[in-house]
Amino acid sequence: MSNLKPVLAILGGTGDLGTGLARRWAQAGYRVIIGSRTQEKAEAAVADLKSVMQERGVTAVTVEAMENLAAAEAADIVAMTVPFGHHSSTLELVKPALQGKILIDVTVPLVPPKVARVQLPEQGSAGQIAQALLGDEVQVVSAFQNVAAHHLQEGQGLECDVLVCGDKKDARAQVIELVEAAGMRGFHAGSIANAAAVEAMTSVLIFVNKQYGCHAGVKLTGLPE
Repeated sequence: MSNLKPVLAILGGTGDLGTGLARRWAQAGYRVIIGSRTQEKAEAAVADLKSVMQERGVTAVTVEAMENLAAAEAADIVAMTVPFGHHSSTLELVKPALQGKILIDVTVPLVPPKVARVQLPEQGSAGQIAQALLGDEVQVVSAFQNVAAHHLQEGQGLECDVLVCGDKKDARAQVIELVEAAGMRGFHAGSIANAAAVEAMTSVLIFVNKQYGCHAGVKLTGLPE
């Protein structure tokens, strides 16, 4: 990878979470590709995103639309925001294109209709499933599960921290740079095995949000300045 900013792709990036990350990274100067199962859906998401950004006075950005496989091939770092039901099938599709790259897995193993109840898979977490399926040549980093899509769509910075899990420290560090580019604080949170705790916290936050009518996140305290 050169000194230029890496090209970023967001697979399954047409929802609020994916477009929220896309907007923030594009505004930070990254070339961003929104991926979808169909070119048409990706193009519609990009058009909507650009319209919103223009309303906010932001025009000098690069956001493109591609099908998921093409997006993964074109990117240096790939994020994935698909529902858990499409997690493994999407990974199988793009596996060849991810070799030698970082995959940011944002997936949470929610099981409808009881999404406010922790229901982790046998393998431990979505992040662990991804690492096992993709192999050692792909550096899977789990992040952004505890960030409300509602807040990513807002124009200002976020009072929310991101716990970043992965087996390679350098890969985690690169993802933390992207967390900061998106207006949040990112923290090393250990190996991909620890993704289970972060993914589980999402169901807890869903329950809190329903109980109190809010969009709660995670904020670490007691850290050195």
